[in-house]
Amino acid sequence: MIAFIVRRVLQSVFVLLIMSLLVFVGIYAIGNPVDILINPEATQAERAATIVAFGLDKPMWVQYGLFLQSAVAGDLGRSFAYSTPALTLIAQRLPATLELAVVAMLVSILLGVPLGLWAGLRRDGFAGRTIMSLSILGFSLPTFWVGLMLIMLFSVNLGWLPSSGRGQTVEWLGIPLSFLTLDGLKHLVLPALNLSLFNIALVIRLTHSGTQEAMLQDYVKFARAKGLASRRIIGVHVLKNILIPIVTVIALQFGALIAFAIVTESIFAWPGIGKLIIDSIRVLDRPVVVAYLLLTVTLFIVINLIVDVLYSVLDPRVRLSDARG
Repeated sequence: MIAFIVRRVLQSVFVLLIMSLLVFVGIYAIGNPVDILINPEATQAERAATIVAFGLDKPMWVQYGLFLQSAVAGDLGRSFAYSTPALTLIAQRLPATLELAVVAMLVSILLGVPLGLWAGLRRDGFAGRTIMSLSILGFSLPTFWVGLMLIMLFSVNLGWLPSSGRGQTVEWLGIPLSFLTLDGLKHLVLPALNLSLFNIALVIRLTHSGTQEAMLQDYVKFARAKGLASRRIIGVHVLKNILIPIVTVIALQFGALIAFAIVTESIFAWPGIGKLIIDSIRVLDRPVVVAYLLLTVTLFIVINLIVDVLYSVLDPRVRLSDARG
């Protein structure tokens, strides 16, 4: 296991290096941030001083070398727009996005797994067919449209929930959290539901197909022949064996929720990193964009490593194959 983790870490370093080069070159090739950040009425001397201050007077390969040198020391550059370290800006917005993503994923699990089990066990019944039909809507409806409809229904027409902002927060271990207050929880409901809709449908279909396949296996038939209760068969034998694909998808989708919550955060004015990256792209704030993309890649790498370790915990066959290898 240790050798496997070390090998994966070395592969991750290589992936990050290649990704940093691609991201840096791609961002470098898009426009000139000086044209956006500097007042059009600035003199040539002021313009030249700003270019030197941002380090944009150097060739691209020199800029990339300086970036790598600073990145090794944990510095991914300073924001052109805010004159603040890019990591500091992201760290200030990250708790809001993490909270939104965690709640959305919990909603996906708490709704998707039971509904998928129900549909899989009663696939020919009205309830099973209805659940599977509704899950198609989760894949089909655009996130931005669903968000607008949620605001129209629950905020404008019914007036039950707020339509924007994060609401009141409470600090826990220095991290501001909104779900610990009633006002913050009300602000969290709509964006979390909007962000979780696709994942609810995905978990339902995964659980449904896994349940149907597991119910036909010999170990389930043997458990029935032993006279075990249906609740125990489903809770122990069926659910445990369908967890592997569900865990994999949930873990990868959690990274996707954090990385691509931009639409939901924009619709509900949620103060997370999604709104920050949109604003940074608009003004070509290269350090913030590069730092965000590299942190996103790192997040997916870490999640993949965790998923591989969980594989060995959930499935003994993985541990046996590793031992033979």
